[in-house]
Amino acid sequence: MPKRLLLAALLTLAGAAQAQQRTAFAPGQPWPDNKDTHLNAHGAGVLYDKGRYYLFGEHKVAGPKGNSAQVGVHCYSSKDLYNWQDEGIAFAVAPEGSGSEVEKGCVLERPKVVFNKQTGQYVMWFHLELKGKGYAAARTAVAVASKPTGPYRYVRSYRPGAGQWPLGFKDEWKQPAPGEKDLKWWTPEWRAAVAQGSFIRRDFVPGQMARDMTIFVDDDGKAYNIHSSEENLTLHVAELTADYQGFTGRWNTIAPAGHNEAPAICKRGGKYYLITSGCTGWAPNAARSFVASSIWGPWQQLDNPATGPDADSTYHSQSTYLLPVAGKKDAFIFMADRWTPKNPIEGGYIWLPLTFEGDQPRLRWADRWTLSAFDQPRSKVVATP
Repeated sequence: MPKRLLLAALLTLAGAAQAQQRTAFAPGQPWPDNKDTHLNAHGAGVLYDKGRYYLFGEHKVAGPKGNSAQVGVHCYSSKDLYNWQDEGIAFAVAPEGSGSEVEKGCVLERPKVVFNKQTGQYVMWFHLELKGKGYAAARTAVAVASKPTGPYRYVRSYRPGAGQWPLGFKDEWKQPAPGEKDLKWWTPEWRAAVAQGSFIRRDFVPGQMARDMTIFVDDDGKAYNIHSSEENLTLHVAELTADYQGFTGRWNTIAPAGHNEAPAICKRGGKYYLITSGCTGWAPNAARSFVASSIWGPWQQLDNPATGPDADSTYHSQSTYLLPVAGKKDAFIFMADRWTPKNPIEGGYIWLPLTFEGDQPRLRWADRWTLSAFDQPRSKVVATP
């Protein structure tokens, strides 16, 4: 190779390496990977496995078509959470014309991966909408792999809870009340009817709707799929089977008629904390927070966790995951997306330290911050200069 070309190649490699070496988080700013390309992992979740973090998210493309799945789920890995190595497509959608549920052009959102110790398999769950059906399918789907980076093999999709009532569902609620169908939405009477199962009864036979979702593995190894259901009116929490690939049939509701989506969950001090958003399409809104002593509830609604300027839009973002920081007790990173539906590939990421004031989760904006924030008093996280 001529010296001039060799020098150019070396300079390119050096530039890429230099771009990769980040030492802090910069919420909302472009986030280059080791190839100096903005991370393409939207609606993401993170797996920590054998000393390494794995980031899984929706791979977007340019233009409105990018709001459907044209490629699949992208994977990145990191040892420090600042610098990410491109691991390629962990789960690829099926070719057009294949007839698969996960055919190119379907809607595949919010992938989350967990490791199953019993089977030795990595299990990916995601929200699935069938190609050409809009958001009518409202399914949750599962794929598996033998290593974290994949490739993941599609297993199947579900409408959870088919033929099964939620925990504590009263016998008198199993039949509709007189005049229930004529109730005007958002009235106190309608809200009471939703809490007493009006949509649950509707979907009892085919199974409950499952849209925005996350996966949570508890201290005892049991895993749960938490998803927006009942036309996005009510969150459902459903226990997974021992292999994390199906449902046991135990499930319950969270905040009936509360109109929550984008669930993100963590556990601290024996309590469960949930952060969600309202339902305003692609537009951001004020986050909500909840706490419970059992994952089955009852869940107590708290305040908007965000504080300061732009708290009413969660800093122009929507929650996707609460990331436990390895090696730091009760340290969680709030992960969120800034959606850009007209050109989805440009979507940005908001990562902020989650703090607590008693049971109340708190978020404070920082233009730049580091993991050392978790070594400071949790109520006084300060932006890094």
